[in-house]
Amino acid sequence: MRVSAACLALAVLPLAGCAQEAAPAAVGPERAAAAVPPSSADRPLPALLAAMSSATAQATPLPAQVVRPRALTPRTKAPAPAPAPPAVPGAPAGWQWRSVSLGKPNRGRLRLGVELPASGPHHLTWDAPLQRSPSRPWRRWGTDRLVWTVQAVAASYRAAHPEAPPLLVGDLSRPTGGVFDRRYGGLGHASHQNGRDVDVFYPRKDRLPIAPQRPADVDRRLAQDLVDRFVAAGAQFVFVGPRLDLKGPEGVVQELVHHDDHLHVRLR
Repeated sequence: MRVSAACLALAVLPLAGCAQEAAPAAVGPERAAAAVPPSSADRPLPALLAAMSSATAQATPLPAQVVRPRALTPRTKAPAPAPAPPAVPGAPAGWQWRSVSLGKPNRGRLRLGVELPASGPHHLTWDAPLQRSPSRPWRRWGTDRLVWTVQAVAASYRAAHPEAPPLLVGDLSRPTGGVFDRRYGGLGHASHQNGRDVDVFYPRKDRLPIAPQRPADVDRRLAQDLVDRFVAAGAQFVFVGPRLDLKGPEGVVQELVHHDDHLHVRLR
């Protein structure tokens, strides 16, 4: 409640005989009663005014209740968020890789492939036919396991060698796999058809983030470290150049012509 201005001006009648004005609808009966204590009729006018001013300042409107029509409130449950992909090649318990590698590396297809980002914190991509970075998007698709393996190896490699340039990644597969021969630039690939193959260029001695042009450009210590990391990540094969003297488990690390500027990793 609020005491009328006329009653306050006279200040001669008890508070119970004053005309009263209805409180705003936003303030409930409890708040109106609390605004004027029962004993306020016996208090002097200045004290009464001060008490009422303080009570009014503390009174806040009650929030209006929002009622939504039923038609606007769907009853369906929100879809559960998809699990985050693993940050390392070894999938955590319960994780299932979604991509499907069909057929053989030299005669196959890729289903539900994943695109390797053009660049990341620890890698760059290199388009060999155009001799530039980044690589064109349609040249860097693989299985989800291959893409995450590349990024995980790149992260561990940079952590061990912070002075080294980012890992330089070449071709994977086309978005749905299939033939990737000379028609698509450069020497082409006999394999790279089902999302399990990736080319990684050897680190250069001069630390430039470009592909090496000859064996003398290659930092063989860092190149051997990359071979070891991909073997540990579960590579089925790592093909290396015959002029670089890179080593690894027999049957896994194999020398192959046209691989003196890059290593070729194939996952199982």
